[in-house]
Amino acid sequence: MANNEDQIIEQALQILESRMGYNTRTEAFSSPEDSKRYARLQLAGHEQEVFAAMFLDNRHRLISFDKMFYGTVDGASVHPREVVKAALKHNTAAIIFAHNHPSGVAEPSQADQRITTRLKEALALIDVRVLDHLVVGESTVSFAERGLI
Repeated sequence: MANNEDQIIEQALQILESRMGYNTRTEAFSSPEDSKRYARLQLAGHEQEVFAAMFLDNRHRLISFDKMFYGTVDGASVHPREVVKAALKHNTAAIIFAHNHPSGVAEPSQADQRITTRLKEALALIDVRVLDHLVVGESTVSFAERGLI
């Protein structure tokens, strides 16, 4: 039953993306607002924390949006090694991280800032730029807009 519901949700997301004008294969994510809307569409409503990565080409077009790590209501374990492996697999030039806070409070935690730094350092070794980290709650906070990246 849950698998069928997941398929329905995936189809609904595709319809919403289309209606909202997202053509992620040809259009670049050119501003934090674009990225925030897309991340909110993908992550809002999850009851547990979900950490995702938007793998982008050198023109900041979406290659893949991967929900990589699932946690509990107040955290998810993120493994830099797995993120680096996925970046290499997708032949990524740049990346935007996003995760939700099921509490609805989008304020980044110290843990969010620490993992962003670790990921940025790991990805720099393979020349992948970290453009932003978005925290989705009742609103969406951009690390780039706050000068945290």
